[in-house]
Amino acid sequence: MNWASLQGLLSGVNKYSTALGRIWLSVVFIFRVLVFVVAAEDVWDDEQKDFVCNTKQPGCPNVCYDEFFPVSHVRLWALQLILVTCPSLLVVMHVAYREERERRHRKKNGPNAPALYDNPNKKRGGLWWTYLLTLIFKAAVDSGFLYAFHVLYQGHYDMPRVVACSQAPCPHTVDCFISRPTEKKIFTYFMVATAVVCILLNLSEVIYLVSKRCLEIFSSKRQWSRHQSRLHDSCPPYALSQAEHPQDGNSVLMKASSASVDAGGYP
Repeated sequence: MNWASLQGLLSGVNKYSTALGRIWLSVVFIFRVLVFVVAAEDVWDDEQKDFVCNTKQPGCPNVCYDEFFPVSHVRLWALQLILVTCPSLLVVMHVAYREERERRHRKKNGPNAPALYDNPNKKRGGLWWTYLLTLIFKAAVDSGFLYAFHVLYQGHYDMPRVVACSQAPCPHTVDCFISRPTEKKIFTYFMVATAVVCILLNLSEVIYLVSKRCLEIFSSKRQWSRHQSRLHDSCPPYALSQAEHPQDGNSVLMKASSASVDAGGYP
């Protein structure tokens, strides 16, 4: 698989990501994709060829290998990386859709027409929801694969040197030997740990985006409340009262500081 092409496609996501999103992308490509391509594939390239059992019974090594390795680590991680990284392309596609819509709007109504978006790249409206959903989806994919890995291998991330197998057509309980178990154990723990780090980064970014949005809404409401208060103070209510014994018969305009005024409007 050409991972460089996938990296080239996702490099544009940095323009629309937060600081946590850029850290996540760096962790994915440096500590997951690069390690997977450079080292992990070579570690597991001989997993079935060098899986040796102390019997010459035809089919026994294959059955025992399938029992201990129901799914190849390499293929499982490759599928995980593809499903984790591809949702980020939705953000790029959404921005491209906004830019194309803005271009058609200007072409139809003229260059001086009001813009549909203040900034097509800014995470507002539908783009904010798209970005948030991609974060949740990526965290869910990594969590799902970690759970599947736990179920398939029954929580055993360790690689024993010898495994006992008694599946048919093995004539009896035979011992099978895994090649380079220590090296495989190290890379297994490394890939699981980096997946956990990516999940934490995604959840942290979700919390950051939601908190920032809530603060913006709260701040806008406070500004609106202050604006209304300033309007109320700059236009104080007045009451027109007639003096009880006017000397000149004129009306007196006085401030009704103690009068009760309807809050629904101004007199």
